[in-house]
Amino acid sequence: MSKKSGSIIYKCSSCGYSQPRWLGRCPDCGEWNSLEECIIDKNATTPARQGSNVVEKIKPVSLESVTPLETSRLITNISEFDRVLGGGATKRSAILIGGEPGIGKSTLLIQTAAAISQNNHNNGKILYISGEESASQLKDRANRLKLNVGKIEVLCTLRLEDILDALDKLNPIFVIVDSIQTVYSVEAGIIPGTVTQLNYCANDLVRWVKERESALIMTAHVTKEGTIAGPKTLEHLVDTVISFERNNDDIRFLHAQKNRFGSIDELGIFNMTENGLIPVNSPATMFITERRETQPAGVCCTAVFEGNRVFMVEIQALTTPAKAAISRVFSEKIESSRVSRIAAILEKRVGVKFLGQDIYVNVAGGIRLSESAIDAALAIAIYSARTDVSVPVGTAIIGELSLAGEIRPVPKTKQRCKTAINLGFNNIYTPEKDTDSTQVTDIKTLIHSVFGK
Repeated sequence: MSKKSGSIIYKCSSCGYSQPRWLGRCPDCGEWNSLEECIIDKNATTPARQGSNVVEKIKPVSLESVTPLETSRLITNISEFDRVLGGGATKRSAILIGGEPGIGKSTLLIQTAAAISQNNHNNGKILYISGEESASQLKDRANRLKLNVGKIEVLCTLRLEDILDALDKLNPIFVIVDSIQTVYSVEAGIIPGTVTQLNYCANDLVRWVKERESALIMTAHVTKEGTIAGPKTLEHLVDTVISFERNNDDIRFLHAQKNRFGSIDELGIFNMTENGLIPVNSPATMFITERRETQPAGVCCTAVFEGNRVFMVEIQALTTPAKAAISRVFSEKIESSRVSRIAAILEKRVGVKFLGQDIYVNVAGGIRLSESAIDAALAIAIYSARTDVSVPVGTAIIGELSLAGEIRPVPKTKQRCKTAINLGFNNIYTPEKDTDSTQVTDIKTLIHSVFGK
């Protein structure tokens, strides 16, 4: 027999009368068979805030009888943010945004709050909870960005209990917590940022938003490796996890690592200016360098899909004599293991030697690439760098490279080719037969076609 937690009482489903023993008839209202078994649970946070710690026992129901909720969204009117979220912030959902200090998380959130407040369809309030800035600092940022913040309520506190009280009183349609690592509860200690505090506070905030027609966004700090600081359970609690990254310039990238209500393949691109974050709606040529005559060795272009958009990207490679006893690979935007695999294929199938060579790989514009369609272009860039022979201008290469040296097809090749042609690429190599491209089936044929060798 399983152990029960808490004390048992019997509560009338008709009038709410409760007593410690079951009776066939309610003594208060006189209804028959209306007393139901309930548990007195001191840890029942939501009912407790309503003045009662009595929890009704949850009974299983048939999934077929459940009526699904219509998924409605809060449109932020920030196109790139809505794109990453899957069409806006879903109500009854929690969103976690991670990014390094100074990248622009607070700027994005205050712009989002102002944009939602200006939507005529949203009549509710917006609550901005800040544990890192004062109300005057938030106001100064809003004035600097020339934002209309008439419907935005500001709460500058670190205590979870103050936050929950404000949420219950205002019942806002949109909640921002900046940041979750600063929030603490007296029930879990007084030191913010601990594992216990993060789990406890995030649980209560997520539980609150799940019960109401509202959306919650929380910011979080990241580690040196770029992952969200704190326990991994923090990411499991929320519905959407978004990483906020930057390149060396003023370009910012939003990428969903988890999204229960949309795709994780969408990439949001912003330009950080004096007027805040400006969405980049047409970034197809943003990551390539326009060259008319020649281009240096080690450079090759390809077409990548991020969500439903195609980008032309420039992969750059460089090989130099190894500075240590062993060869090393230096690559941030493409996984080093992939670079090593491509180099091994070139050495085995083509005969290019990389012994005693350090390999450096970069992607122009700072975009991070992970799909397999870049393999063939990466191989050509590394081959070009090793042989010091340039790829002809206007060349784009699309395809996956197998360990056997075969160029394998990738999804949506026609759309990739179309984008490349529209941007002036006249020599396109793909593994599929098409009128707009030259078909290549293996790495040797590709090298011969591109370099004439």
